[in-house]
Amino acid sequence: MHTDTERCVRAVQSKDARFDGWFFTAVLTTRIYCRPSCPVVPPKPGNMTFYPSAAACQQAGFRACKRCRPDTSPGSPEWNERADLVARAMRLIADGVVDREGVPGLAARLGYSTRQVERQLLAELGAGPLALARAQRAQTARLLIETTALPMAEIAFAAGFSSIRAFNDTVREVFALSPSELRARVPRRAAGQVSGTAGSLTLRLPFRAPLNPDNLFGHLAATAVPGVEEWRDGAYRRTLRLPYGHGVVALSPNPDHVACRLTLSDLRDLTVAISRCRRLLDLDADPVAIDDQLRTDPVLAPLVAKAPGRRVPRTVDEAEFAVRAVLGQQVSTAAARTHAARLVAAHGDPVDDPEGGLTHLFPSPEQLARLDPESLAMPRTRRTTFTTLVGQLADGALNLGVESDWTETRARLLALPGFGPWTADVIAMRALGDPDAFLPTDLGIRKAAQELGLPSTPAALTARAAAWRPWRAYAVQYLWATDSHPINFLPV
Repeated sequence: MHTDTERCVRAVQSKDARFDGWFFTAVLTTRIYCRPSCPVVPPKPGNMTFYPSAAACQQAGFRACKRCRPDTSPGSPEWNERADLVARAMRLIADGVVDREGVPGLAARLGYSTRQVERQLLAELGAGPLALARAQRAQTARLLIETTALPMAEIAFAAGFSSIRAFNDTVREVFALSPSELRARVPRRAAGQVSGTAGSLTLRLPFRAPLNPDNLFGHLAATAVPGVEEWRDGAYRRTLRLPYGHGVVALSPNPDHVACRLTLSDLRDLTVAISRCRRLLDLDADPVAIDDQLRTDPVLAPLVAKAPGRRVPRTVDEAEFAVRAVLGQQVSTAAARTHAARLVAAHGDPVDDPEGGLTHLFPSPEQLARLDPESLAMPRTRRTTFTTLVGQLADGALNLGVESDWTETRARLLALPGFGPWTADVIAMRALGDPDAFLPTDLGIRKAAQELGLPSTPAALTARAAAWRPWRAYAVQYLWATDSHPINFLPV
């Protein structure tokens, strides 16, 4: 979008928050870059230039605006809508792969050469993977500086910097303030406390309005696995398995943000934890574009008008969700939770949770691959499905990570024994993040279709749903919402 100068100028002049994260405005006279909704008086159009990423602005010598704080914008919705090389690379960078494995590791996960990855990112985003990861490190550093009492040296390494000097230089370059000056700007009462190796942070997760929390948090709470997830005091809480350790997160919906409270065993996992929580709640979606498309259908239009801004509840762990999808085949929500809770109690790693009732991490595929299939209380055919899935996840034959190709992965899932279209599509929708995944064989969808006068057979309903593309996964949320199932209601 940043190449459409006229459209970008209109967005800046109207302070349209919908475009925050889509592009960044760099002001030639002040050498500052802002989000489109910056509250200051817009500069003259001749003094504006536009960039597709904060990293590109920084590389061009612009510093972040202290007023609108463009580093806190929602992420671009493009990376959740696409499955091409650039989108997959951006999801991996957000997941901290460059910091942990370098650019060669990023390229290896994508199956391309480092030169090809760098060339495509530079062409589309104006910055290569190192610059994009550096911008993300700067954002994490600012968050830690402003919300914790950690020493600056610990913040530097927790944010992913290789040295104190690189940390200091980056913060000064991006924010035009030293780390100490950034912290001095924050009122004392706003600073959090972190001690030892265990860190506890409270932060705000921004999103594009509107956001309807009912089906989002209702679904997560209604399907919560005891020991791993719970709804407590107005927040969805769960344990997180992270690259350097584990964590516990509490997420609460608010009118203009999602409140996020993170407790981490290793603060180096902060960037990854935030990225996964945003992905879980689908916070980088563009609800206006999605709802505008869906409301062109006269059947869906009243549903969208009644409760706009529905998101797709996703996952923080793709392998975990795939296992739970198999456990939920042809059984009730309560039965699926019971099966999963037994696995958690028997094979999950225990964690301490002083605030609530979380007791374990969900077992990894490697842990589940070692269990005795005869101990599973399910039909023999489903045991075969379960053991084949966890075996392929454990040995790497099947990859469900954020870098996976949606079409190819769905075909691999359908080739597994016991995997039909419903299982493959629900994993595509909630684990892989495909916004166009559709569930024509789902009982809830077929019931909604019958009530709304839509075709009820899978083939006919799929043909009818072609008009909803590329947002059929969101249409599923609106169709599910016609039922009185607990997944559609915010818990009290």
